[in-house]
Amino acid sequence: MEAIAGGDRQALGTLYDRYLPNMLALGIRMLGSTREAEDLVQDTFLEAWQRAAHYDRSRGSVRAWLMLRTRSRALDQLRARKRRRTVDIDAIEEREAETPDPAQNVDFQLARQAMQALSDDQRLAIELSYFSGLTMAEIAAKLDTPIGTIKSRIHQAVRVLRKTLGSQDG
Repeated sequence: MEAIAGGDRQALGTLYDRYLPNMLALGIRMLGSTREAEDLVQDTFLEAWQRAAHYDRSRGSVRAWLMLRTRSRALDQLRARKRRRTVDIDAIEEREAETPDPAQNVDFQLARQAMQALSDDQRLAIELSYFSGLTMAEIAAKLDTPIGTIKSRIHQAVRVLRKTLGSQDG
């Protein structure tokens, strides 16, 4: 990131090559459109180029920073669509089928293994929150479950994921 902040285009190219598959897969999964996801990732890399000097290593890895920016931009796009928030739980699986072959991506394999450590209820709450951008109140309403229960499931799931993935972050 320091090299990019200094204007090193080759460093940006290296960053692009390393993280494009993860970011694109996340964008496609969240937006359901390859074209929109490609635009989203391009905008995210442009932001990385422009804001590289603001990256703070103490707050997380480069991968985490890029994935968070990708997710935030995708959520902004989902909100901008101003469509009614009805989530078909089966749509989560449909979006998985549209993503590039994640089985060849080591990060995806690690994340999938970590998600398998969650209960079905925790996994669904995380998926609805992260990939569909629903608030905890919206998840509670969708699943007809008290909001306190949803908060607890997400909190416990995040603890498990951090524990499982914490040593893998680089």
